Amino acid sequence: MANKKDFYDVLELQKDASPEEVKKAYRKLARQYHPDVNKAPDAETKFKEVKEAYDVLSDDQQRSRYDQFGHQDPNAGFGGGGADFNGGGFGDIFDMFFGGGGGRRDPNAPQRGNDLQYTMTIEFKEAIFGKETDITIPRTESCDTCHGNGAKPGSKPETCSVCRGSGQQEVAQNTPFGRVVNRRACSSCSGRGTIIKEKCPTCYGNGQVKKQRKIHVKIPAGVDEGAQLRVTGEGEGGVRGGPSGDLYIVLRVKSHEFFEREGDDVYCEIPLTFTQAALGDEIEIPTLTEKVKLKVPAGTQTGTYFRLKGKGVPKLRGYGQGDQQVKVTIVTPTQLSEDQRDLLRDFASKSGESTHEQSKSIFERMKRAILGD
Repeated sequence: MANKKDFYDVLELQKDASPEEVKKAYRKLARQYHPDVNKAPDAETKFKEVKEAYDVLSDDQQRSRYDQFGHQDPNAGFGGGGADFNGGGFGDIFDMFFGGGGGRRDPNAPQRGNDLQYTMTIEFKEAIFGKETDITIPRTESCDTCHGNGAKPGSKPETCSVCRGSGQQEVAQNTPFGRVVNRRACSSCSGRGTIIKEKCPTCYGNGQVKKQRKIHVKIPAGVDEGAQLRVTGEGEGGVRGGPSGDLYIVLRVKSHEFFEREGDDVYCEIPLTFTQAALGDEIEIPTLTEKVKLKVPAGTQTGTYFRLKGKGVPKLRGYGQGDQQVKVTIVTPTQLSEDQRDLLRDFASKSGESTHEQSKSIFERMKRAILGD
């Protein structure tokens, strides 16, 4: 009892939570940890804790005693009186959340197959313009030999004589804290509700087999890194005639040597010579589909961006395309002839520039900024 969790902590509630908040928290956590939904090893234990906490906090008298005595009340018998500490009510709660008709869930009812995830790497331009391709995935499908029932052709599964088809066994035990009912999977049929005496030679009684399945995939234009495509019905096969799960394809996009992408826009960087930037020029720019002419005005500075409207990525949800943003970078020549140097010196002189005076001016400004003079 000393290690027992506080019921309010179990339901993630404050002590002044209203009955509606208690019910809402219970429904959320019961669905999260229900053993028919959550396959984690500790899911069943957490589900029991949630149910026990709800049984107490949803009853005004039991909640009042719990608020006063906590787990030390010898007369409370929290969770007693026939409450099931080991899986009781699984079927009822599953039906409540997933559309059952109340009562215990039929272990032989059709069951939806699991979803699958597949990671696909595509090229930069394939993400922009889309593509169609085939992929091969391993998945579980219904056995063609026995049509999913696990029995040898000509025979059929028989109702389990121990649990009478329910798939569960109940064991009641009286304790100082009340009557406890333990409900667990039938040991004879392992919870299936049926016994297969003559097993299918193909699936060995499982009703399902592993297969490699080729699937045609259409990747729409404009997808980006991390996009997820859903292919309905291409996941794991259903059980006992249930529908198949879905296939989710997660896309990874390779980088491009020239273009970069931000949303629906693409970016690139183009070098310009000093002469082109100073005098202006018309240059050729690669786009995603073709080469176009771009007029660079005289006096263009390094880092300037030019927009090519409609030359970006097709909009995934909508019409039109993004733009291409072209950044120009002025390249300083590193190998000059003496004649070229003389021309530049002459240019600087006629422009009223002095390399020595400019450097001195910069030094003086830095000195004033640092020393505060």
